[in-house]
Amino acid sequence: MRWATRRGVHIDRAASAWLVRRFVDPDAEFVFVADRSEVPADATPFDMRGVELGHQPGPAGQECTFETILRRYDLTDPVLWKLAEVVHEADLEDDRYDAPEAAGLDAVLRGLSMTSDDDVVLAVTGPVFDGLYEYFRRAVLLGRPPT
Repeated sequence: MRWATRRGVHIDRAASAWLVRRFVDPDAEFVFVADRSEVPADATPFDMRGVELGHQPGPAGQECTFETILRRYDLTDPVLWKLAEVVHEADLEDDRYDAPEAAGLDAVLRGLSMTSDDDVVLAVTGPVFDGLYEYFRRAVLLGRPPT
């Protein structure tokens, strides 16, 4: 299945692409467009204004696309929801969550988007999100940050 998002991938789009490929559609292909009108007919748009898989109101206020995808696909893994807190804070910066990792992740993604095209950003950030997922998975299992 093809998925489409805006060019200039940043935190929410990179994390959402990782989420889609890892937990929703392992064969996902991504296309990057300048505008919603350029989304191919066979693609599912995400992180664009006016699409289902974008920022949406949630139970506690505005949610980022990563959170919207978690709800839409009934992904209840508590590790994914912990990762969602980091993505939310890096993207929306509304101090809803205590996510000290957000600022560093935001800086890394901003820098990557300045030096690399969108395909490279997704290729590089996939292992980063895999690592964050594993870190939070172990933290959930241990009940404390892993050493």
